[in-house]
Amino acid sequence: MIFWVGFALRVAVILVGHTYRIRTSQGNFDFGFEAGRIARSLVAGQGYANPFNGISGPTAWLPPLYPLLMAGSFKVFGVYTRGAALALMVMDSALSAAIAPAVYEIAARCFDARGIARRASKMMAPVAVWSAWMWAVYPAALQYAVHWIWEMSVTACLFSWAMVVALRLRGVGEEGPGLKPLSMRGEETRELKPSPNPKNQSQRLGLWFVLGVLWGLIALTNASLMLCLPAMMVWIVWPELRGWRLSGRMVVGAVLTCVAFAAVLAPWVVRNERVMGAPVLTRDNFGVELYESTLERNDGFPWGTTVPLWTGDPEYKQYVSMGEIAFAKMRGEQAKARIRARPWRTAKWTLDRFLFFWDGTPHAANGHLANEYLRQLSYCFLSVCGLLGLALMLRRKVEGAGLFAAIFLLLPLPYYLVTVQPRFRHPMEPLIAVLAVFLFRSAKEKSVEGRA
Repeated sequence: MIFWVGFALRVAVILVGHTYRIRTSQGNFDFGFEAGRIARSLVAGQGYANPFNGISGPTAWLPPLYPLLMAGSFKVFGVYTRGAALALMVMDSALSAAIAPAVYEIAARCFDARGIARRASKMMAPVAVWSAWMWAVYPAALQYAVHWIWEMSVTACLFSWAMVVALRLRGVGEEGPGLKPLSMRGEETRELKPSPNPKNQSQRLGLWFVLGVLWGLIALTNASLMLCLPAMMVWIVWPELRGWRLSGRMVVGAVLTCVAFAAVLAPWVVRNERVMGAPVLTRDNFGVELYESTLERNDGFPWGTTVPLWTGDPEYKQYVSMGEIAFAKMRGEQAKARIRARPWRTAKWTLDRFLFFWDGTPHAANGHLANEYLRQLSYCFLSVCGLLGLALMLRRKVEGAGLFAAIFLLLPLPYYLVTVQPRFRHPMEPLIAVLAVFLFRSAKEKSVEGRA
């Protein structure tokens, strides 16, 4: 029910607000930006190429999953049409709403299965219920699905369900080996009964396989999250790893995850080797992004395209003539030289990006102070709630706290070092929602004993 309410709300916002009417400035570049250009190139029969204006040749500027989804929409509804925009936003809305069941299970396993933060609630899973509803209806949770044609909702959905699979593999919220967890339906519990071992083992191997597939798709959507994969794998096997008794079953499962991950990624890597002439794992533009982060004109916050859109610009011509791989490598070397020349400035900008990640929003388009203040307050309030909730989770040694902490530590690192925007935090916001509800449900009323 929560999923359908969240999905209906998102679609209603799109239709009532006409958010599918994308601005047509800069030749429709605002319609998906580089992903839109690549999708247009695919539909036009020019291959996975041309991420900017003009014909610039094959590209690995972006991982392929979202540009391919855009190309499918363009093929059916037309290139840069409102029908294509609506289809993409409805798809993003479905994926955004599908995060709610994942949020429910994460909260239920970590908190409700042990009765943590239940207080006087009549519900069996109050943290799960309120977290899922918060994700379904809170404006900050749905904004990227209804306003942006980009990969945020896809990435957040994949990452949230990868979290669910990790918790299942670790057995968080379950009463013991071979036992089924509490029901994920909130109001009822399911009788705990032993599961037959062969079936249980095959189910766990299936989960390991699913984990690899999910992370392969994440790598093909937003490779910045890949730092969290090793941490998640180590966390899953840590109980056995800590005791130096890693079982064969665990080893087989971890290998299966790696094989599934490699299988999902392989077509893209092979394509890049053949077409780009280099073994690009996910994307090849890191050097260009890093270079932009060192320029004084950006003051530590690169914004907009990293290659000029005007085809007559000398920098654009250099990008085309050198080829994407060579151009990115050159920019990377220039960036390293600039960082070595002024390390303290780089350190300052890194600190600025750190603060922005947790306490910043872009300026309101209309410049209205009230609008800007409310956006800032909402963004900062969620950050504070998430961090305090994580601190409380660690203090109480709640099962799963180590995984949450690793994600909060590792996921933002690339953005601290290169560039940051509020949308980059979106994959972590389902966890922030869970931690915020846990924090407030953990609050205790003042004792009235001894009062006259």
